[in-house]
Amino acid sequence: MTREEKSQVIEDLTAQLAGTSTIYLADISGLDAGTTSNLRRACFKADVKLSVVKNTLLAKAMDAADKDFADLPSVLKGNTSIMLSETGNAPAKVIKEFRKKSDKPLLKGAFVEEAVYVGDDYLETLVNIKSKEEVIGDIVGLLQSPAKNVVSALKSGGGKLAGILKTLSEKEG
Repeated sequence: MTREEKSQVIEDLTAQLAGTSTIYLADISGLDAGTTSNLRRACFKADVKLSVVKNTLLAKAMDAADKDFADLPSVLKGNTSIMLSETGNAPAKVIKEFRKKSDKPLLKGAFVEEAVYVGDDYLETLVNIKSKEEVIGDIVGLLQSPAKNVVSALKSGGGKLAGILKTLSEKEG
């Protein structure tokens, strides 16, 4: 690979890192071609972009990016694949589902919405992170709840009020 090609790869990686808020680093070494194809298919279905990268080039791209990756560059040893997604927990779900049949991929680390996770121990934590859409749905549900209570109270209260007025008007007559 020439120096120009390397600098182009670093530029491309830097742009990808800057353009996404969810970055996972995984080790898929030891997977045969068929298993790797299955992993790529699973990633594609989950809208996760998977690519194998050279550690030195990725480290330089991380330095050039305007994000704080903290200890994440320290995991760049051995075989590294990068998984990019718009949904914070999508790559973790793909890894967890895929590991039901295989012992790989191993999670090296992740960068999700400004938070850095280093090590395979965080896989379960990352699977349980809610996506932006799920959080918005929860908030909308919480906001609708008091309004629904007020509407139902007004409906039932209106019936009570009408009954009281009817009783009062019959007493006067």
